[in-house]
Amino acid sequence: MLSLVVAAVAAAAVPMTVSGPHGDLAGTFVDAGKSAPVVLIIPGSGPTDRNGNNPMGVTAAPYRLLADALGTKGISTLRADKRGMFGSKAAIPDANQVTIADYAADAHNWLRALRKRTGANCIWLLGHSEGGLVALAAAQQPEGICGLILVAAPGRKLGALIREQLQANPANAPLLPQALGALESLEAGKAVDTSAMPTPLLALFNPKVQPFLIDLMHQDPAAMAASTKLPILIVRGGKDIQVAAADAAALHAARPDARLLTPANMNHVLKDVASDDRGSNLATYADPGLPIDPALVDGIAAFVKGTASRPTDRAAH
Repeated sequence: MLSLVVAAVAAAAVPMTVSGPHGDLAGTFVDAGKSAPVVLIIPGSGPTDRNGNNPMGVTAAPYRLLADALGTKGISTLRADKRGMFGSKAAIPDANQVTIADYAADAHNWLRALRKRTGANCIWLLGHSEGGLVALAAAQQPEGICGLILVAAPGRKLGALIREQLQANPANAPLLPQALGALESLEAGKAVDTSAMPTPLLALFNPKVQPFLIDLMHQDPAAMAASTKLPILIVRGGKDIQVAAADAAALHAARPDARLLTPANMNHVLKDVASDDRGSNLATYADPGLPIDPALVDGIAAFVKGTASRPTDRAAH
């Protein structure tokens, strides 16, 4: 019976577009039926597409699988390509010339279109990883937003996260002085000269993405969480090797009334991992055959359907 339901939901997935600054933004809408709650899935960092894949080896399709799973729970979804990338390539000439505020504006553009299409009073924002920052930024203008679902989202400023990741790997020791100096410059809003930088650091401090990194450095997710009264669900998997438990804790400290969901075996791409072996964890990033963690799906469904504060009057204040 379940396979028949999944097939029916997949058949209801249709392309959807909204206007961007220079061209259309493109996404996929999964229609779970009239009066169904609607969730906008906001993708994570870098060239991540609407399905949750990217050219750097992630082919696990977490957003597509999540959308299909939520469809079986009677929840509609829209997952979109980011401004300037993939199906949304025409929206801006240079995908690197963006800010978190730009992505937040795109989220509002989508939610207005979704409200018009579905008749919903408000739309739920689900931000994964960096998408959690976008959802929090969008929530600073809460009209039309039911609430936030922050999945594997940072709870601390980006500079602190990068320092932690660099210092955690002993192999980075020779690179640390230059890397930490570059971080300090970006945090101060100053571009970094990479002409004499070691090759391993060039990807992190690519001059083309430095303006976006400077913008990211100024984002304070905990402060943004504290400043909104919208309902929040914070999700962090126990096998996530990219976002620490400290990030979920920081978000929860900022909003103690938020719900906290911590699937013990879920990793960063929303799949279950049986062991603590890093290689086994990373192998799931390339496996679209693995299902989404069922506790995540159940938890999101319970939050969206059980949270009473969906009316426009709550979302608009």
